Amino acid sequence: MNKEGTVRVAIIFLLGNLLTSVSSIIIPDPGPLVNATVGAVWPKPKFQTATGNYFLIDPKKFNILATGIICDILEQAISRYTKIIRDTVYSRLYHAHLVRHGSTTIKILASLRVNLTSPCEQRPHLSMDESYSLATNGTIIAHSVWGALRALETFSQLVTPHENQMLHVEDIYIHDEPRFPHRGLLVDTSRHYISKSILLTILDGMTYNKFNVFHWHIVDDQSFPYVSKEFPELSKKGAFRPDMVYTQEDVAEIIEYGRVRGIRVIPEFDVPGHTRSWGESHPEILTECQGEYEGHLGPMNPTKSATYKFVDELFREVHEVFPDQYIHIGGDEVSFECWRSSKEIIDFMVQNNIPSFPSLQRIFMERVTRSIMSLNNTPIVWQEAMVRDVRMPPETVVQVWLGDWRFLLSTFTRGGHRALLSECWYLDHVQRGGDWEKYYRCEPLDFSGTEKQKKLVLGGEGCMWGEAVNDHNILPRIFPRASAIAERLWSTQDTKDEKEAKRRLEEHVCRMNLRGVPAQPANGPGIC
Repeated sequence: MNKEGTVRVAIIFLLGNLLTSVSSIIIPDPGPLVNATVGAVWPKPKFQTATGNYFLIDPKKFNILATGIICDILEQAISRYTKIIRDTVYSRLYHAHLVRHGSTTIKILASLRVNLTSPCEQRPHLSMDESYSLATNGTIIAHSVWGALRALETFSQLVTPHENQMLHVEDIYIHDEPRFPHRGLLVDTSRHYISKSILLTILDGMTYNKFNVFHWHIVDDQSFPYVSKEFPELSKKGAFRPDMVYTQEDVAEIIEYGRVRGIRVIPEFDVPGHTRSWGESHPEILTECQGEYEGHLGPMNPTKSATYKFVDELFREVHEVFPDQYIHIGGDEVSFECWRSSKEIIDFMVQNNIPSFPSLQRIFMERVTRSIMSLNNTPIVWQEAMVRDVRMPPETVVQVWLGDWRFLLSTFTRGGHRALLSECWYLDHVQRGGDWEKYYRCEPLDFSGTEKQKKLVLGGEGCMWGEAVNDHNILPRIFPRASAIAERLWSTQDTKDEKEAKRRLEEHVCRMNLRGVPAQPANGPGIC
């Protein structure tokens, strides 16, 4: 056979294989791609055992009762979860495939008793106790109000519809606690303004996934929507529009909404870079670029005492407005081009024997972190702030987001710093609709280090950067993809069965939809 004939045969052979492959893909089975679980918990509890029997619940008569210590946080949670449980009868997932249980009904469960054994703390914090024990025969035991909140969420997920407008819950005992104390979600409200109502719904979704930190990246180069008490001109000139701002009342409402759900609100005011919107009202604190960049403003000018005075005053207000112990001060992606073009900057470096621009950034970050510590707050910084020979307070937490995260976690923890992981959990990196598996496979402790080092990893955060999301698509972009991160941070390290997780997540998406969180499909064709 000649060369042309050989090529023709090869092409026919390849086309035949391709057509065979395509034809095998396009012959579907009816029904959902993934069959959802019924009454499975997300994130997966640490320990769970079941008898195979179940209780029935009359949603019109069911009550949650506090038998131990009571406080406003628990009272509000009881009210919320009573409604959530009663509304479960409307779930379209369960009614599409109502399970006929072959196990034995033990009795009608009339109430759930919550025994809180210790006085309520008023605010969530890094070391809060979120452990609990739950017996679905009607008892929750928790040593803190935060554990009681997580237990109520778990119980609400176990309840599913039964016949005749009744509810069903298996006879199960659970003991549960999170693996990491910091389980966060970053939301960027500068690249696109996100309405307060959407932020509150995000907090709801976080609650249903047992996240406990809302990292609010509130301002950036593009806009300054935070309305400052001391410097109202920052938002007046730096916001996209006068109505695209967060007033002091808005901020207080978001903090309170998180507080009663056991969610900390950590603000981020990124310095010295990512501050261009600050310069609309205060150009004097930014660097005037020269040369080919003349006419532009760059990062903050670290040579001026006025810059530090301004930053100190703003962070003093942030300390007063945001009650959490931690404040994120950024320190990432500082562009050196403008500093390099500035005669003022170069002269300052020469006069003070500063050998490099990273060294200049180091001086700035050291100064600002000391200021944060003087307010009795603890700084969090992005990894670039931890440049060589930096002398930051040892309490400083470093957040890893770029590069070889295993090497970086090993390096930072070897130096004694506590750390957070985000590098493998960027929610703005979209591959396809249900690409949650890539987040699920990222294990925060998968790096070389001693047990002492690994204990310095506080947890991590999923990051929803705002360049390509707004009010219309941010919620389905976050959920259920962030749910995978939530389980990795809550559940035991050996919780890795993706096939089983797919079934639970399929149910959890329907559950979030029922509760008003428009989570997108997790796995493909299905009921929700």
